[in-house]
Amino acid sequence: MFAKSWLFRLPALALAMAALTPSIGAAQTSDKIRVGMTVSSTGSFALASQSGVRGVELWVDDVNRRGGIEVNGKKYPVELVKLDDRSDKQMVTRVYERLIVDEKVDLVFAPFGSTLTAAAATVTERLGKYMMVWSAASDDLYKQGFKNMVSGTQMPVSAMLRANMELAARQGVKKVALLYSDEPFPAGLAEGGREQAAKNGMQVVLFEKYPKGQKDFSTILQKARAAGAEALVPTSYEGDLISMTRQMKQLDINFPYVFMVYASTPQFQAIGADANYIYSHTNYHPAINWKVNAGMTREQFAAAYDRQFPKAEFPPDFQTALAYGAGALTEEIVKKAGNTDAAALKKASLDLSGKLTVMAGPYAIDDTGKQLLMPFPVVQLLPGKGMVPVWPEDVATQKPVYPTPDWNKR
Repeated sequence: MFAKSWLFRLPALALAMAALTPSIGAAQTSDKIRVGMTVSSTGSFALASQSGVRGVELWVDDVNRRGGIEVNGKKYPVELVKLDDRSDKQMVTRVYERLIVDEKVDLVFAPFGSTLTAAAATVTERLGKYMMVWSAASDDLYKQGFKNMVSGTQMPVSAMLRANMELAARQGVKKVALLYSDEPFPAGLAEGGREQAAKNGMQVVLFEKYPKGQKDFSTILQKARAAGAEALVPTSYEGDLISMTRQMKQLDINFPYVFMVYASTPQFQAIGADANYIYSHTNYHPAINWKVNAGMTREQFAAAYDRQFPKAEFPPDFQTALAYGAGALTEEIVKKAGNTDAAALKKASLDLSGKLTVMAGPYAIDDTGKQLLMPFPVVQLLPGKGMVPVWPEDVATQKPVYPTPDWNKR
């Protein structure tokens, strides 16, 4: 296991955790199942990646406390092998090849995000390894013909903003501005948001891309205001969203409705009162409790997290939940397949579609491996109350505050 500080002290490509063992094929020949994945120690994906890996680590710990995954009547402990990808898609290809060829892992978890996962998939397909996805949501990723890739818990971006746009329209929003970083996931999320806005009768008055790494958002925020946007929906990562929020306050730019995908994360909420009234989404909240038949319930997961990471800088978030859920699904898939052959695991993944529910929600995939379910309820950050579910009505604990008070009235 590692805490954030432990990861940062290690040099790149030095996080492998175990000695080499023979690969597990159709005939179970090793005494353990070795699972590989990469983690981003630095770069734009670091916060999300490290939130996710803690979820995988919780799954590994839970499995091993129970003696391992049962395959054909015998239990096999899980060993997690982690390498650093530094949020770099070129490094991803090298480290996934190392995981498979040198570390001889039996299967892999994807890295964080669509950008890195697409790079990893070119390697896992070439080398014939099964890859479980916990975060990559780009619809285009599942159009490339990857045979051994399955999204266990991450719904596609085309549907991800459905609930948000329904709520915005219900609140009376007529005009929406969508801003996105020039990367596959934010771009796909923005495109899906544009379609969902149209379905809900709203006009997209600004649909604008900005380059990865941009720090000054003053011009694009002023354009959104000048376009008459009532709802601002930037589809980017935590760092960009934090900067946008602070710059909106500095420039006194106000929108009645602001939705930010990562505003539900503890890392974003650490900015304090400036996060108030922002809408976001999550599938990890005390009010969201699915009838789980694979892995731990939310309450069990929360207790396990506190036990395993008592000094963690942040509590678990939806990324931790997605990654843990992917682990719980992997366990059931390996049991169903009876081995770790990639084709057998993909077949088992399809056979179990529609039959499993993990803490993050119900699981179902199509033939490409794209996730069809795992809905994200909408939450709003409210003063003194924190993050509260406000949509859909069957999980809402209170009504949303709309319009958002102007900065000078908070």
